[in-house]
Amino acid sequence: MMRPEILDYYQQGGERQRLTAGTGRLEYLRTRDVLARTLPAAPATVLDVGGATGVYAQPLAEAGYQVTVVDPVPQHVAVARTLDGVDALVGDARDLPAPDASADVVLLLGPLYHLQERPDRVAAWREAARVLRPGGLVVAATISRFASLFDGFVKGFFDNPAFRPIVEQDLADGRHHNPDDVPRWFTSAYFHRPDETAGEVADAGLTLRRVVSVESPLWMSPTALENFLDEPTLLLEMLRHVEDEPSLLGASSHLLTVAVR
Repeated sequence: MMRPEILDYYQQGGERQRLTAGTGRLEYLRTRDVLARTLPAAPATVLDVGGATGVYAQPLAEAGYQVTVVDPVPQHVAVARTLDGVDALVGDARDLPAPDASADVVLLLGPLYHLQERPDRVAAWREAARVLRPGGLVVAATISRFASLFDGFVKGFFDNPAFRPIVEQDLADGRHHNPDDVPRWFTSAYFHRPDETAGEVADAGLTLRRVVSVESPLWMSPTALENFLDEPTLLLEMLRHVEDEPSLLGASSHLLTVAVR
């Protein structure tokens, strides 16, 4: 089951509009761009695990994919079910409501950074492997170990002295906690090092294909992004050149790991 503070965060609308503007918009556009270049052609079957209200499921369904959202938040599932071409079920990434070898793609664009214990994350990877057909792909999102450190300076969170211990804990072991439930700060999570998902993938019996940065360091310059997000062609084309660059991975707020069964 989802931790109570995480469930409450999303039930209260946490991050509902996050992907619609600024650096959240960059995350959304880049994730869409990576998926477009990675997924098999439609009408492949996609299981969007942790897909929330269907922000990625909807454009995939419109492109001809057969998409099912699986999410632990009933309110999210209710919204996703209203989208044309999208099915939606309440479920947990560690115990998916899907038969063996029934999907061509599993998206884990949220679950891994809300599973603080490694065995739980490996269980999610293994469930993805179970429901995939041979040759199927997993695309999984993680948050960088260093994201809250940078975020604290970019957004002024260090003005509150309670934020520093949170960052120090993040850096020490990746376990992120918001003990006072400050609304501006993220809820309980796990922040990965860039090379960490490789071991999780291997333990699940999958083969690592690539790890790419989503936003690159540009997410730390929200003002500079304003002139590029409405017409993002140049931005997306240039970031493709550096998305695999190992020396930049940790400076991106989010990473995408692609693995194959």
